[in-house]
Amino acid sequence: MLEHLIESYGDEDLHRRVGWVIKTHSTNREDIRAVVGRSLDWPSVRRILDLGCGYGWLESSLNGEFEEILGVDALEENARPFLAAAHAKARKADFRRIVLPASLPRESDSFDLVAAVYSLYFFPGILPEVGRVLEPGGTFLAVTHSEGMLEEGEEFFHFRNLRGLIECFSAENGEEKLRRYFRAVTYVDYSNSLVFTREDGADLALYIAFKAEFISKDVDPTAVTERLLEELHRRGSLSFNKNDRIFLARK
Repeated sequence: MLEHLIESYGDEDLHRRVGWVIKTHSTNREDIRAVVGRSLDWPSVRRILDLGCGYGWLESSLNGEFEEILGVDALEENARPFLAAAHAKARKADFRRIVLPASLPRESDSFDLVAAVYSLYFFPGILPEVGRVLEPGGTFLAVTHSEGMLEEGEEFFHFRNLRGLIECFSAENGEEKLRRYFRAVTYVDYSNSLVFTREDGADLALYIAFKAEFISKDVDPTAVTERLLEELHRRGSLSFNKNDRIFLARK
């Protein structure tokens, strides 16, 4: 799994370009981070732990000044951009390279907020540790995809590996998994689709390329790109499910 993460998430420029593609082609024009922002009680948050923090995508959207932000990620390449984003929002910022799930480098009851944004399906076994390091009354924020995100592509191909990954923690099963460890679980749905027209072939190809390392365990990514671009040209437009769910779990 780690080698796939390196190929897909180790290139900050590619990650940002794909983020631009998603933003540009989303039918929901509101940034999901704004929805997250409205869903949390920020005055009570002082210390944040971000699991699978990447290059600081969540931190770059935060408002206010925090006491501490700690980022944990499998890729050392993300340390520099993450710390740049976190230092701008917290008096103390740190990054630890850890391949999750693993023991977290803090004592129990250390954080007001623990976040896993588009990452928990890579390491669902971390949930007991999240419960340990989260202080009583603290919140675990988990943002994830719907299992329906693959429906359009599965009209042409079977993505068993990618589907198996998403099903490790999805919009559909996340509540059940969280209730094993947290006293209260709520969620906010973020409805969205990605729409590409004939003129957007390059953007669609880039979006597929970003997922190539995971697709490749099921089918040749080149074949996926060629077929979907053919369908895009034939139909004039393609729409892909991009529905997500924001989970808020209280200790």
